[in-house]
Amino acid sequence: MSENCNQNCSSCSKDCAERKEQKIDFSEKPHELSNIKRVIGIISGKGGVGKSMVTSMLAVTMNRMGYHTAILDADVTGPSIPKAFGIKGKAASSELGLFPVKTKTGIDIMSVNLLLKNDTDPVVWRGPIIGNTVKQFWTDVIWGDVDFMFIDMPPGTGDVPLTVFQSIAVDGIIVVTSPQELVSMIVSKAVRMAEIMNIPIIGLVENMSYFKCPDNNKIYKIFGDSHIEEIADKHNLKVLAKLPVDPKISAAGDRGMIELFDGDWFEPVAKILEQLEEKTND
Repeated sequence: MSENCNQNCSSCSKDCAERKEQKIDFSEKPHELSNIKRVIGIISGKGGVGKSMVTSMLAVTMNRMGYHTAILDADVTGPSIPKAFGIKGKAASSELGLFPVKTKTGIDIMSVNLLLKNDTDPVVWRGPIIGNTVKQFWTDVIWGDVDFMFIDMPPGTGDVPLTVFQSIAVDGIIVVTSPQELVSMIVSKAVRMAEIMNIPIIGLVENMSYFKCPDNNKIYKIFGDSHIEEIADKHNLKVLAKLPVDPKISAAGDRGMIELFDGDWFEPVAKILEQLEEKTND
């Protein structure tokens, strides 16, 4: 340490033993009129595993249990949440901020598709703009009182998951996967990212796990044997649910009627989410 040290390591180039690393705080507070008690991130290592559908069904499940739920659609370039809920209107705003759009059963939704003139308009933005958009969904949207907010993140370990983990106080994440063996490596990357960012992992959900034939009630593993137990054991995680291949679920999402899905797959997950401690936004 120099005799003239002023303890301001950020402006010093000396590599001494007493050097103190300066940690940058990227965290953002929600809108002052928002009171969000629990935030759950839904991630996947790759696309096409039904992450947005799982997000929607989790929000519906907790809503059915009497909690006020919301979905922040952070999949800016591939938003599908509004379609799953059959939302046709656009988000309104005032001098105070943006307002989410309510679904038929009262779930609050904010998605870039609620701001675009046409739902089919592509979002051709670079990473920093996309990341800032997600942050604005957190800071500029007047969510009001929310018991559970679910954040539907894009697949992979890129800009948006990093922005969410750094900017938003996430209480835990749920990783969505599918049975294919290749997914094991990809899921491990997503889990490892969460561990590096010190984000609690609530557990794993395997989608398209099996098909139950309505004619003979037999179980068929269309996409091969499941590897989710191996992944869970490797990372000391819980398997929260295994969802079947069910045309009725896909049809409900395609028709904007996901709030009418019939199934109890998420009841064990709901009990775990209920046990999470509420946060304060002060």
